[in-house]
Amino acid sequence: MRFFLAFLIMVGGTAVAQELNCQVSVIPNPNLDVTTTEQEIFKELERTVFELMNNTAWTKESFEIEEKINCNIVININSIPGQNKFEGSMQIQSTRPVFNSTYNSTVFNFLDEDLQFNFQRNAILNYAPNEFRDNLTSVLAYYAFMIIGYDFDTFSLEGGSAYFNKAQDIVVLAQNAGGSGWRSNERGRKNRYWLVDNQLQQLFKPLRECFYEYHRAGLDKLYDDKNLARENMYNAIQKLTPVNNARPASVNVLNFLQAKLKEIQNLYADAEVKDKNNIVILLKRLDPSNSSKYQEILN
Repeated sequence: MRFFLAFLIMVGGTAVAQELNCQVSVIPNPNLDVTTTEQEIFKELERTVFELMNNTAWTKESFEIEEKINCNIVININSIPGQNKFEGSMQIQSTRPVFNSTYNSTVFNFLDEDLQFNFQRNAILNYAPNEFRDNLTSVLAYYAFMIIGYDFDTFSLEGGSAYFNKAQDIVVLAQNAGGSGWRSNERGRKNRYWLVDNQLQQLFKPLRECFYEYHRAGLDKLYDDKNLARENMYNAIQKLTPVNNARPASVNVLNFLQAKLKEIQNLYADAEVKDKNNIVILLKRLDPSNSSKYQEILN
């Protein structure tokens, strides 16, 4: 099971298997005047991205079919500035199962609003380590490693570091090749560069501790003792305070909180009023722009 991947990554392994169970959708903006040829290209793009994400062995770890990481990618095409040139956004989401339940918790949910790429009929997307082939392949490989890194972080403390490092390597290669959407000054600090750079900084270590404890001492313990699990989740989220004080509204902290918002609302639905008040005060302090959403926990 993937609960033992923390051990596998330490001892290494020779088996190779695909890690992702990724669903892919390509959606053109309704206002676009899309030709029949472009519609066919979008269908082919969908198939090609699906094959890259699901048929590439991103790690050297062995995954059983039921252990694959469930994820979704939605590519929104907002403009077609030239032949075989496309611009838009990409929504990436991944989940992981919760122990002793049928529930799947959202681990990573990110909207990349700076997507630019070229794609034509019969194109093949192949990822090669230490090589920039095209912007789309690099973007997809980057998010494959981010998804895997986040997933491993939920099962062992800082277990995803090797994969975050691979994602950061892709950032450097793409920058040097002139790819779009990879620089620190693009889209403020809510972009690919800062998402992985923050994740690997010492300053953000409490966030990674939060990530691990929230899932393993919190969600995975709900079946055994719901009150204790909630207390552990609260204590885990408290670890975000020094990170937020040093880097207010960082993309990493906000991304975690927004991914967990509905989950926390549901988990605290039957909590004591005191516990509800405590979690609401904490969440509002960490993410004041969404105070009204956290207030709903009290309803």
